Amino acid sequence: MSSSVRHVDDGAGSAVKLEQEQPGTPAGTAGPTPVDELTERIRNAILAGEFASHQRLIEADLSARYDATRAAVRSALLTLTGEGLVERQPNRGARVRAITVREAVEIAEVRVGLESLCARKAAEHATDDDVAGLLELRAAIADAVAAGRLLEYGELNRELDRRLRRMSGHDTATQLLERLLAQSARHQFRLAFHPGRAAVSALEHIAIIDAVIAREPDSAEAATRTHLQGVIEALASQREH
Repeated sequence: MSSSVRHVDDGAGSAVKLEQEQPGTPAGTAGPTPVDELTERIRNAILAGEFASHQRLIEADLSARYDATRAAVRSALLTLTGEGLVERQPNRGARVRAITVREAVEIAEVRVGLESLCARKAAEHATDDDVAGLLELRAAIADAVAAGRLLEYGELNRELDRRLRRMSGHDTATQLLERLLAQSARHQFRLAFHPGRAAVSALEHIAIIDAVIAREPDSAEAATRTHLQGVIEALASQREH
C-alpha cells in the first residue's frame, strides 16, 4: 500500500513524520487514481461525521459536491460498501451505515488477536530506523497528551497503528485491520475525548512502543492486549449509559 508523508510538530520544535496511507492503491503503482482519491474523500467525510448515520448518499449530490462523474461516485460507494461504511438498500440507493456500540465492542474484540500479532511481528522485524521513528512518535504522544491536544493525540495514535502494521509485514492482518478500524472509527474518536481516557491510553501506547523498540515480541503482544482490553471496557461502558 502506498503512502504520502506529512509532518506534525511534536511541540518541542521538531516534527514527526506521519505516513498517510492511500487505500485502494496497489504497491508499486504510480499513485492513487481519481476514483481512489474520491473514495478517500467520501470515506474521510463519513468518519468525520459530515454525513450522519443512516443519511442517504445520493449519487447526483455527491457528484456535484466532489466535482466527480456519477460513475466514479458509484464506484466509490461500492468500495465503501465493501468496507462496511456504506450500506445499499433495495430501490433506495446507498446510505451511511450506523455502527452500534455492540458492534464496536465486537470489532475491538476481533482486533485483539490481529493487533497483538502485528505488534509481535513489529518487535521481531524492527530496524534501527524503525526504532528511531518510534522514539520520535513516543515523545510526540507524551507531549500531545500533556498539553491536552487530543485531536493531535488521536492522529498520532493512528500513525502508531499504521507503523506497527507496516513493520509487521503481515499483509492479511493489515487488510483485515484497516477494514475493521474504518468501521469503528467514529466510536474510537469519541472515546478519545472521555475524561481521563487519553492519559490512560497514552501510557498503554507508550508501553507498546517500549516493547517494540526493545525488540521483545512477548511484551509487545501483552501490552497490545492490555490496551485493547481497556478499549473494550471503555466502549462497553458507553453501552451501559
